[in-house]
This record gives sequence, C-alpha cells and structure tokens, in this order.
Amino acid sequence: MRRRQFLGASASAMIAAALPPLSQRALADDVVDYTLTAAPLRFSPVAGLDFAGLAFNGTIPGPVLRVRHGQRFRAKFVNTGTEPATIHWHGMILPNKMDGVEGVTQAAVPFRKSFLYEFTPDPPGTRFYHDHVSDGFARGLFGLFIVEDPEDEPADAEFALVFHDVPKLSTIESAMMGTSTAPMVDPLNSPEMKEMRPDDKMGDEVAYVAHCINGQSYPNTQKLAVKVGQRVRLRILNANATQTRYVRLAGHRLTVTHSDGNRLPRPVEVDALRIGVAERYDAFFEVRKPGAWLLQGLSSDPLAYQQAAVVYTPGMENAAPDSSPQTLDGVEFFTYELAGGNCSRGDASRCHGEVSNHPEPVEGQSPHSFDFKIAGGEWGSNKWTLNGKTYPDTPKIYVNRGDLVEIRFKNTTDMDHPMHLHGHVFDLVEHDGNVLQNALRKDTTLVRAYDGTLTWRFKADAPPGRWALHCHNEIHMMDGLMTEVVYRS
Repeated sequence: MRRRQFLGASASAMIAAALPPLSQRALADDVVDYTLTAAPLRFSPVAGLDFAGLAFNGTIPGPVLRVRHGQRFRAKFVNTGTEPATIHWHGMILPNKMDGVEGVTQAAVPFRKSFLYEFTPDPPGTRFYHDHVSDGFARGLFGLFIVEDPEDEPADAEFALVFHDVPKLSTIESAMMGTSTAPMVDPLNSPEMKEMRPDDKMGDEVAYVAHCINGQSYPNTQKLAVKVGQRVRLRILNANATQTRYVRLAGHRLTVTHSDGNRLPRPVEVDALRIGVAERYDAFFEVRKPGAWLLQGLSSDPLAYQQAAVVYTPGMENAAPDSSPQTLDGVEFFTYELAGGNCSRGDASRCHGEVSNHPEPVEGQSPHSFDFKIAGGEWGSNKWTLNGKTYPDTPKIYVNRGDLVEIRFKNTTDMDHPMHLHGHVFDLVEHDGNVLQNALRKDTTLVRAYDGTLTWRFKADAPPGRWALHCHNEIHMMDGLMTEVVYRS
C-alpha cells in the first residue's frame, strides 16, 4: 500500500491559489493522509485588525486538500483550539459516523484530543470542510477539499479561491437574539435588496470588519498570473457564515460548468456568480488580450474593495487593474433557472431531468413527499422554525433505503436561506414555481425570502444513519433551523 502524509502548514503561510496538476506519484497513492490541527490564531488580514480566530494548520482558510477520485482519505484531527470542535466534510457521501456533526454523528472533539476521519471521498468535484460546532466556522475553521475528477476537461491554469469575511463577534450574539442593527450589504439591484420592504427591521445580520480572498485583503491578496490564450478554471467557495456573495471578473464573461462540485447539464455563460453560503462554483474564462483585471466580491459594504484579487498577464502585474462597479445593474448573474432551464410552472413530476442519475418516479411509484414551512426570525426573536418547531423538536424525515424522496420548502421569512443536506447529492427540480427542464445536482440551495419555494428530489441510497438538513446561515442554524433525514433500520 502506498501512502502520502501531509503535515501542518506554518502560521504565517498564505493559502496558495494556483493548483498545479497532481504529480504521477500522488495520483498513484492508494491512501492520502493529512493531519489537521485546530488552534487559536490572531488573524490580521488588514492593518489594525487583530481578530481572535480559529485556524486549521495555522491558516485561515485551512490548507487546500486534494485527492484523486477513488483514493482513500485519512485525516487525523487534533483539537488544540479554545472549544470543542469537529470536521464536517461538506458535499461528501461517506459513512455516517464520519460526517462530523456534533450530537448527531459524533461527540465533539474536546481540547487536546484527536479523532481519525477515514473514508473514500465521493463524488468528485469541489467540496469543502469545516467545523460543525457553535461559531467555529465563523471564526475560521474551514477550507477547500478538491476531489479530482479524471473526466474533467483540462485547463491551462487553475485557481482555488475561498471568499470569506471577518465577523464582528459581538454582532453574532445580537444576531442570534434577533436584535442586531448591522445593515444588509448586498449589492445595489440585487434580489436581496429588491426583496426588502419598508418595514423590514431584520435583526439577524452579522457585521463584518474585513473581507478576504484566501486569507488576505486587497491590495495584499495573492495575484493570479495568467497568459494570453489560456483557458483558466476558477474553483470558488463562499465561506461567509451568513451572506450570499456575488463574484465578478472585470472585462470577462464566466462559463460556469459545475455547481457544488457537480457538473451542470450544460455550461452557462454569465457576467457574475451568485453564491449562497457554502455553495461552490467552477467557472472558466479565456484570456484574449494582455491586461490586469480585478476578480471581486460585489457588495454595498464600504469595505467591499477589500475582497478582490488581481488577475494579470506577464508584464502587467503592477498595472492599474480594470474593475467592476459594486452594483448588479445590467449584470447577468447565475441563477438556477438559467442553468436548468424552465420547463413549466406547476407540478415538478411532469418535467423530467435529462442529466440526473437519480431516477424519476416509475409507473405505480410516488415520491415520499415532505413539506416544510420556514418561519420565525422576527425582530427580537431567537427562533427560526421548520413547521413551527426548532431543532431538535423539528419533524424528522424518516426514509427506507431505496425510497424516492421529495422535499418541498416554502420560505415565509424576510431572509433567504441556504438549505443544505448532509450525505446526499439531491436534484433541484423546482425553484419559485419554475420547474427546471434539467435538474441541477446540488447539496446546498438558496430558497428566496417572502414565499420563495424549492423542491428537492433524491433517492435514499446514502449509508444508513442520521443526516443533518439545515440552513447554512450559521445564525439561523444555531437558532433552530435544522432537522434530520433518518434511515429506518
């Protein structure tokens, strides 16, 4: 058995964006071993900021983990942080006891203790890992996990980019109580801003004091070197704990090929990406001429300029880069309907996805359907509910192996919710009454505020156990917006 061992990075290391091809030696290994150590980190991406963060292997974000699809993966997690922690392997289908959810699949790992995670990562694509206890994710315990797909089209250059932000910790507590006065900072003309009503008081917003890409803020972010004629792949994660992120590369259109690591029915060309919390997108662009351009997170926050990185061709690294305005006016951004296509409005069972591996109902078989109404979150409330209950009292989804399962959400609150299912890849078949012509394979999807709807469909073929289903806005999840898919014995 061949084995590879990876040790911790130094505390001063910057997470490298460029992804060189894995070596033939690395590809030939049967088992890949990592050690991931959680520890406190004084994080200072901008001058004058001293954030009490938590980090894997001394960096925020943690190191990029890479394996070939089919390789065995082992990670020894050592917790030297200030509070109990776990590691959740987001987007993975894996043994239930390896899923890393405190109180559901394992006990949290206490201070100075360790836990061994071991599984064969599946499916291939852009995944990520993060703490699943309290505010560890918000404080920096996250990183990209790339499962290389041998069937992917090659790129001339490839970059892994984690968009993340530094929270003002005091606003997390007030947001959980529904009394935060932090403003919404989505870009002008965004759906989020258009949804707002004059009487909205919010109360659940978290304030952020710095905005980063791969652990640094502009102008200190790592520059991305490209060459004229190259076709470049970006793997992008939104690791903000509460906010949707819009990402645009000045002077270029982006061809989106994967969502949450899963191949789209067809590539989609857009001006910008709309990335919910914990969503990932793979997108390509072509370098047609020399220049320097900003890859930016768009926002109405006065500090939005910090979340940018320069993409440049040789000799242009010190040129003033072209940039994009912090607005979505006239900008075509990624939507589920754009990627999946509209079939009709109404019954999702009438529209058959063409690309999903998950079967449609056959004659005589009906999906096991579950309806969830998302509510709560009023000013001064510390409760976000599913069918009127907060976790752990929310209604559970009980399934038998082999069941065809359909989950329908209706969001009656004034906030979007990035809903995430552990241990499965589901088909998104309906969004806001629009039945998708081609189902999108996802693990996290945004359900719109003010009566927005989503319908998921999946086959209950995951390893048996209890699988968390929750909102990935950390405030909403900690305030109860969570349930479980439970496999009957």
